[in-house]
Amino acid sequence: MVRLEDTKTRRPLPTAEEVKALAAQFEAKSAEDLIRWTFDTFGGRAAFCTSFQAEGMAILDMLHEVDPSARVFTIDTGRLPQETYDLIDRARERYGMAIEVYYPDHEELASMVAKHGINPFYRSYSLRLLCCELRKVHPLSRVLKDLDAWVTGLMRTQSSTRAETQKIERDEVHGGIIKVNPLADWDSSRVWDYLRANNVPYNALYDRGYTSIGCAPCTRAIGPGEDPRAGRWWWEKGMPKECGIHPAIVRRNGGSAKPG
Repeated sequence: MVRLEDTKTRRPLPTAEEVKALAAQFEAKSAEDLIRWTFDTFGGRAAFCTSFQAEGMAILDMLHEVDPSARVFTIDTGRLPQETYDLIDRARERYGMAIEVYYPDHEELASMVAKHGINPFYRSYSLRLLCCELRKVHPLSRVLKDLDAWVTGLMRTQSSTRAETQKIERDEVHGGIIKVNPLADWDSSRVWDYLRANNVPYNALYDRGYTSIGCAPCTRAIGPGEDPRAGRWWWEKGMPKECGIHPAIVRRNGGSAKPG
C-alpha cells in the first residue's frame, strides 16, 4: 500500500464490496496488523479517535509502537471528569505523541443552554441526545470531513447495539470513509490483561467502580451485577446507551441524533 503523506490528497475510497472483503481478510488478524494497515494505507488522512477509556489506551499503546507519528484526536465536550484530563496529560508524557483536541461550537452550546438550561439531559431522552449531538457528534463530524479513515475502540462485547461491529466498515454517515475497529473481537478482560502486561496508564475512575467513562454528569460507578454500561445516562430506563457517534440512535419522536 502507498502511504499518503499529503493530508490534502484524497484517494478513491474502497467500495462496499471491497470493504466487506477487507473485513473478512482482517477478521483473524491482530489489532496491531489492522492498525498498521490503516496508517500505511491512508497515512495522514487517517486518525485515531479516543476518549481515553481502557480500550482506547490499549490502542494508543499499540499505535505508538506501530507509528508514533500517527494522528490522534479526542473530543473535549467541556463536561469531562478531571480524571480524564489528567490521563490525557499522562498519555502525552508517556508516548510523546501529539494529541489533537476538538471542542463543541460555543454558539451552539450557548443557544442550547439559553433555551433548555445547563443540564437539560436529565429532563428527557431527546434533550440528552441533543446535548450529546452538540458536544460530541458535531465536533467529530468536523474532524471526519477531512479524513479517509478513522480508528475507534469499539468492541462487540460492549453492548447489544455494537454486537455486529466489523473490524473494517464503511461509515456512510460520514461520506463513506473507512471506520476501523481493531478491538472488535476483544472483550474487557483482554483489554485489561493488555494494559497490565504493558503497564499502560488508565483513568483513575476505573479503580472507583466505573466501567464506562464519558461526561462527568452522565457517568457514575456501577453496582455488583450491573451491565458495564449501566453507569452511562444512569437515570434513563430502556433507552440505548449510546450518544449518536456510533450506531444510529432513534429518538422517541422518530428523529435521530445525526451529525449536522
